[in-house]
Formats: sequence, C-alpha cells, structure tokens
Amino acid sequence: MAKFRFKMESILSIKEKMESQAKAEYGMELVRLREEEERLEALNERRLDYQMQLTAAVGSRLFIRKIKDLENAVENIKYNMQLQRIVIRQQEQRVEAARQKMDEAMKERKTYEKLKEKAFEEFLLELDASERKEVDELVSFRYQNASESED
Repeated sequence: MAKFRFKMESILSIKEKMESQAKAEYGMELVRLREEEERLEALNERRLDYQMQLTAAVGSRLFIRKIKDLENAVENIKYNMQLQRIVIRQQEQRVEAARQKMDEAMKERKTYEKLKEKAFEEFLLELDASERKEVDELVSFRYQNASESED
C-alpha cells in the first residue's frame, strides 16, 4: 500500500512552530501588562496613603514643611501614575500586536493543515481508483482466461 506524504510538511511544521512562538510571545506580553497594571495599583495605594497622611497633618498642629512634603509626594505620585498609564497603554498596544501576530500564525497553520487534508483526500481517491483499476484488471484477466479455457 502506498504511503501518504504531504509535500509541504516541512512548511506546516514551521508554521506550527511560529504559532507556538507567537502564543508564547502573547503570553509574555500579557504578563508584562499585568505587571504594569499592578505597578499602577501600587502607585495609587501610595497616593492614597500620602493623601491620608496629608489630611492628618493638616488636621493636627501645623507643620508647614511636612504638609509641603506630603503635597509634593501626592503630586509626584499623580505624575508617576500618569506616566504609568502611558506605559500601560503602550503595553496594551504590544499585547494587541502580539495577539494579531498569533492570530495570523494560527490562520497560516490552519491553511496548511487544510491543504494537507485536501492532499490526503486526493491521495485516498487516487489510491481507491488504483485499487479499483487493479480489481478490474484482475476480473477482466480472469474473465479472459475463463473464456479461453471454454473455447
């Protein structure tokens, strides 16, 4: 029996590897996004802490220097939060690019898998046709031999 060999098997395996690499890259970018979001949350918690300290400092005896330091700390944290939001947006764009790359790799792999399936179906049809041809030849050969022996 003939053995099926897909001509583009090497390309298909390369596409599968590219897809797995794209999935890994997408996963790493998602992890980085989560880390950046956690940094923003930590900054927000620090800001809240500074604001509480500032409120307490304003409510107690007036220590102008401490109040000024806390106000500066709050403003600094707000600025850092704005920067972190920008970093998060950039990371979201990288995640989206990695997702698109992964989607494209998956499409390419699926395309080659469909080509492989079609080639296999054609192989089966050819194999079936050749088997039928052999059977027909065998039957006609036997029929000829049977006819000749009767004469």
